[in-house]
Order: sequence, then C-alpha cells, then structure tokens
Amino acid sequence: MAEGVAAAAGAGADANTAGNPTEVAMAYLQDEKTDADMASLNLGELDITTDEFILDEVDIHIQANLEDDLVKEALKTGVDLRQYSKQVEAELQRIEQASIKDYIKESQNIALLHNQITACDSILERMEGMLSGFQSDLSSISSEIQTLQQQSVSMNVRLKNRQAVRSHLSQLVDELVVPGAMISTILESPVTEQEFLEQLHELNTKINFAKELSFRETLACADIQDIVDRLKLKAVSKIREFILQKIYSFRKPMTNYQIPQNTLLKYRFFYQFLLANERTVAKEIRDEYVDTMSKIYYSYFKSYSGRLLKVQYEEVADKDDLMGVEDTAKKGFFSKPSLKSRNTIFTLGQRGAILSPAELEGPILVPHTAQRGDSRYPYETLFRSQHYALLDNGCREYLFLSDFFMVAGNSALDLFNSIMGKTLSMFLKSMSTYVSDCYDSIAIFLCIHIILRFRAITAKRNIPALDKYWEAVLELLWPRFELILEMNISSIRNTDPQKLGVLDTRPHYITRRYAEFSSAIVSINQTFPNERTNALLGQLQIEVENFVLKMAAEFPSRRDQLIFLINNYDMMLSVLMERAADDSKEVEGFQQLLLARTQEFIEEILSPPFGGLIAFVKEAEALMEKGQLERLKNDEARITQLVRGFSSTWKQSVEAMSQDVMRSFTNFKNGTSIIQGALTQLIQYYHGFHKVLNQPTFRSLAVRSELINLHHLMVEVKKHKPNF
Repeated sequence: MAEGVAAAAGAGADANTAGNPTEVAMAYLQDEKTDADMASLNLGELDITTDEFILDEVDIHIQANLEDDLVKEALKTGVDLRQYSKQVEAELQRIEQASIKDYIKESQNIALLHNQITACDSILERMEGMLSGFQSDLSSISSEIQTLQQQSVSMNVRLKNRQAVRSHLSQLVDELVVPGAMISTILESPVTEQEFLEQLHELNTKINFAKELSFRETLACADIQDIVDRLKLKAVSKIREFILQKIYSFRKPMTNYQIPQNTLLKYRFFYQFLLANERTVAKEIRDEYVDTMSKIYYSYFKSYSGRLLKVQYEEVADKDDLMGVEDTAKKGFFSKPSLKSRNTIFTLGQRGAILSPAELEGPILVPHTAQRGDSRYPYETLFRSQHYALLDNGCREYLFLSDFFMVAGNSALDLFNSIMGKTLSMFLKSMSTYVSDCYDSIAIFLCIHIILRFRAITAKRNIPALDKYWEAVLELLWPRFELILEMNISSIRNTDPQKLGVLDTRPHYITRRYAEFSSAIVSINQTFPNERTNALLGQLQIEVENFVLKMAAEFPSRRDQLIFLINNYDMMLSVLMERAADDSKEVEGFQQLLLARTQEFIEEILSPPFGGLIAFVKEAEALMEKGQLERLKNDEARITQLVRGFSSTWKQSVEAMSQDVMRSFTNFKNGTSIIQGALTQLIQYYHGFHKVLNQPTFRSLAVRSELINLHHLMVEVKKHKPNF
C-alpha cells in the first residue's frame, strides 16, 4: 500500500496537483482502476480454444490451483463456485470502496509525505555535491601525505648520517683535545701517584692516536702535535729518573733488592711507555738494570759460596779412600792423615735426609751462624743450600724480567743469561775444581739427585731459565761419579786377600763397605732411576761376590768357608733390605746365594754326627727308585748300628750342633734359622730312614722296634730350638 501511495504521490506531482489532497487520492484510484482493467484485458486475451494452447500446461495450472487451501476448502464443503465468485467479487468491491475512503482520509498525510520526500531529495542532492567535494579534497590530501612521507624518509637518512658523523667527530675531538688536568698532572705530580699513572695511560693513547692521524694526513693533528711531544718528553724524563733511582738503590750494601723490584712491578707500565715512545731511554734502563743485577748476583753468590766452604767438614775422602783398600794400610810420612773410619765414606746414614722435601726446600744455611756454633756440614748440604738460593733467586728474576721488560721465549732467556751468566759460569768453574779432586761418591750422587729434583721444581714452576745450567752441572757430576765407582770396582778386583790381615769368619769390612754403599746408591736411585748407575752397581756386585769367594778360599776347611760366605751374604742382605726394595736385583741375588750356601752348610754340620744315617738313606732311596733295595738286605748289622747309635747320641749331637752354630754366626737371627733348617732336615732324613725300614725287605728286622717315634722326635727337637 505504501508503494501505491508513493506512486500516486509521484504521479500527482507530475500533473501539478500536489496541492490538493482529494485530487491526489482520485488520481491514485484512477491508477488502481487502470491496473484492474489491464488485468481483465490480459484474461480476455487468454483463448483456451486456440490450437496453440498447450494442454499439459493447463493441467499443471489446474493441479496447482487444486492445491490451494481455499480451493480445497470450497471443494470439501461443496460450495457453489458461481455463488462464491460473486460473493468474493462483492467483497472486493466493498474493500475497494473502503480503501478509497481510507486514501481520501489520509490525503493530507500523503501530501505532507510527498513534500517531505521532495525536501529530502533536495537535501540529498546538496549532500551529494558536498561528498563529491570531499572526495576531490581527499585525493589531494593523499598525494600530500605521500609527499610528506618521502620527505620524512629523506630527513631520517640525513639525521642518521649527521649522527654518525657527529659520533666520529666527537670521538676525534675527544682524542685530540689535551685537557688541562693532564698537562698539570704530567708536569707537576710525582710519578708514584695513581693520578700520574692514569694520565700517562691517557697520554699514551693520544700519542698513538696522533701517530695514526698523521699517517692519514689529518690536518687537525698538527694542532696538538707540539703539546703532545712536550708532554711525552717530560713524562719520559720523569720516568727515567724514577726507574734509574730504583736501580741504583740495588747497589747499596745490605739492600733487599726484592723490595725495589716489587715497586718497579707496580709501575711496569712506565717501561712499556718508554719502549713505545722512547726506545733509546728504554734500552738505557734495560742495560743499566742488567749491569747492576749481574754484579749484585755475582758478588752475592761468590761471597756466599766462599763462606759456605768454611763450614765444610775438614776431613774429606781422597784417592786412597776406596772400597778395596785395607783399613790398616800405611801412608807415607808426608801424606795427610786418613779418615778415622773409611766406612763413613760408604755409609749414607742421615745424609739421605737432604733429599726429603722438608730439607730440600728448607731455609738456606747462614754461614756466619754455622761458624759461630762450630757446625760443620758435608759437601752435599752446602751444595743444596747454594743451589736452592740460586733456584729461588733465578726463578724470581726470570719472572720479574718477563713481567717488567715484557719479554718471553728466547728473548727472556737471553736477558736472563745476560744477568746470571757470569754467576752461573763462576758456579760451574768452582764446582769443576772441587769435583775434579772429590772421591766421595755418595756426596757426588746426592748432588746429582739434588739437581734432578731442582730441575723438576723449575719445570713444575714453568721456569726454563736454569735448564741449561742444570744440564751443565749434571755433565760435570755424572762422569765423576762413574769414575769414582769404577775406581772402587777396580780396587776390589785388585785386592789381594793375603794382604788383608788375619782371617776371620765374621763379615769382612770390605763387604760391609759394599753393603752400605750399594744400599745407599740403590735407595737414592729409586726416585730417578739411571741405567748407567744400575750397570755399574751390577759390576760392583760381581766383583764383591768374586772377592768374597777369594777370601773364603783362604780358609782351610769347607765348614769355615761356608761360615764366612754365609756371614757375609747375610750381612750384605740385611743392610740392603733396610734401604733397598725387596724386589731389587741386589737383594734377589744375595738371597739366592745365601740360600744355596746355607743349604750346603746344613749338610756340612749334619754330616759328622749323622753322616752314616744320611748316607744310608740317600743310598736306599736311590736303590728304591731303581727297584734294587734287595741289595741292602745283608746290611742288618749296619742298620742296627745306625738305629741304636742315633737313639743314644742324637740329643747330645743336636745340642752340640746348636751351640756350634750360634758361636759361628754373628747374626743370631741367621743362626737360629740355620739351626731350624738343620733340625728340619734331620727330621726329614729320619723320616726317610723310617720309610726305608718299612719296606718289605727290612720288616723282619728286630731292631725296628728300637726306632724313635717320629712325632716324639719332633716334640723333642722343638725343645732344642733356640729362642732370641
């Protein structure tokens, strides 16, 4: 209906009747009637009798109408369609009239609505004009925004470029500008103040920067070059004066040079500054330090070494103090007196304690204190003190040179040798003089191992400065030690047993010397084994074994020979086992020799009282193995004598044998083990005797009843076992 109203309003406006509401309504109704007529016309044109009408389509329309709810209701109730059609038509007319009345009634409102729509059209037209203007304005604004964006990007690039230039320029200006505080500090402040050191670092930076700019031919560099050069000269002058003053202070008597060295290390940058900016002054300072410290070390160690020799033992070994020389050998009238006891030359005693960590790195000897107390020391103690002082000072000096003078590798070694070279040469010369006339092999060997341990200490500290010196000392000591050892070997080889005085079965003093010496060398050599030393000790052992056999051959009886051999082997073995390892070659060798000679001696002492019994048992056992025991069947008288003789005399024989053994051997423990071995061997022989007589060949012998019970014999034998 609203659409109809709007259409009527539009038609009325076109007919210039917009001002009369009645006319507007009538026009609308006329339009409605026209529409009805057009509908009737369309129905009238529908000719269902024409051949062109399609029956199928008619059926479809009929079927669709039959589906209508109203048609269904009418057909169901049986309404007369003609009557119903008229009724509907009347109803439509009634509604049409009512609608016309409603339109007329609302004509005022429709006219008002028409006017409002017209006003809206004019307003919308103006708005369309405004929006078109806005659209054109927005197009121009968008182009302006793009222009502004391009300008912003360009300005941002320029800003970044200017900032980058500004940072470089500001840094350049900061590096070039020499502040007044730096000038006043370098010129006026003492070099020991922290502020001077800080400003010196800054000055060094500016000098390096100025050099860099001069290579680039920067013009601004010329503005500061003069003042930087003046400050550099002033700083170099003050630093040179300060360092030389410290170096000269080393020369004062009784000065602890480590204190000024520590002070110089605090200002190590001074030398670095000189090295970078004034190499001539740096070389002057380095040369002055080398010259001063070289003289100080040489003077100190020369004086110290001379004072140490004053507290050495007055009695020292000479070329006649060898292992094979007789104790009572006489010397010429003008010869110097011999050592009170040559045995002390070959005995380690407490001398080996020098290699313990506590003494090896202990405080050095103070000579005047030792002289005041009348103390005397062996050479190796003085050697240790002298070289530990060298090690301590050498390590400290090398570290100082590396740190202060900024050197490393071969440069550091060369600088160290230029300072310590004279001192080390003096050491080697004095040592060569002493060693060439030294015959104390233990002292030389201890010195060798002191050097080996000191070399390990410097290697642990990563200080290579003294490596060549250690090698030079060892090249002096090793040949001398080997020479002395070969002299002792020769002295034993050339010893004439007939010139060594009265024969005695007790341990010989030469074998005791060897035992003490060999155990000393073996115990020292365990930490740093040396094959050459082991080979020489092997030669010495062979010569000593030959010497013992030559001495034993001087005794007329085999029994005395065996006693002499056992006593000497036992003594050497006991001494060696106190110091050397149980599995050492020397210990194993003498153990085998002692065991063989002991077994032979046991047979020797059992032979006089029990020789017949032993011979019979051995003979019978040999025949038993061959199955020929019947050959002894006729020896009943011999067997009877053996059984009764053993039963009546074995106790007295064992007692006498025990006493004889204990008198013959100086080591009671060794004597006891020999007696135990002899008694054990005796029981074994008697057990073999029992075993032989139990054979069928001898079972009929009446004397078998007189055999001593083996268990009873063992109990009785234990009573004769000596206890110490």
